[in-house]
Amino acid sequence: MIVKIPKLLSQEEVRYCRNVLEASEWIDGKASAGEQARDVKDNLQLEIGSEPFVELGERVLRALGRNPLFNSLTIPLRVRSPMFNRYDVGMHYGPHVDGAIHSVPGAPRMRADLSSTLFLSDPDEYDGGELVMHRLHSTEVYKLNAGDLLVYPTDVIHSVSPVTRGTRWAAFFWTQSLVKSQEQRTILHELDMAIVEIRKLLPDAHPAVLALTSSYHNQLRLASEL
Repeated sequence: MIVKIPKLLSQEEVRYCRNVLEASEWIDGKASAGEQARDVKDNLQLEIGSEPFVELGERVLRALGRNPLFNSLTIPLRVRSPMFNRYDVGMHYGPHVDGAIHSVPGAPRMRADLSSTLFLSDPDEYDGGELVMHRLHSTEVYKLNAGDLLVYPTDVIHSVSPVTRGTRWAAFFWTQSLVKSQEQRTILHELDMAIVEIRKLLPDAHPAVLALTSSYHNQLRLASEL
């Protein structure tokens, strides 16, 4: 399941991030790529652990924490600190798959269940630079507004098309879910959305609301891994 989360960051937050990014130093994006991905990756990124990396990463993590759709969809156990990249004219990232296990010094190893791209440029600021999902029999192309987030399974092969005008700014990160199974996460998310809708119609003390809420938590208890 690929889901768009609109306006994870407000316009003011996007402007702040862009101001910091435009004043920052950048390194070759190959520094964080795996052996195979390194051959098809051509972009720039903030150095991991640098002051802007830490500051902007914390800002994005706070936004994720207060976003009900992200939390319902991912049921997060761990979220890796966001990384920030930049694609100038001619830069691109060929088809690749994100690594299954991530290891960061000083932090526990984590399984990557879900990948996320946070767009920090509006579509009219650059040409090309689309995020492309390569399915078995089709492709899906995404180019969201600045501040919007795209969440997708980490096992999907994806790429970034060459930028032909302007600069594409973005953040990306991985999430380990409490629920390993994508099918179970989908069921729990659909159930959670149903609870949200029924609570608009019925009081929280209504037996139907209580029954659905109980079912959600019982299913989460059965499916979660800690």
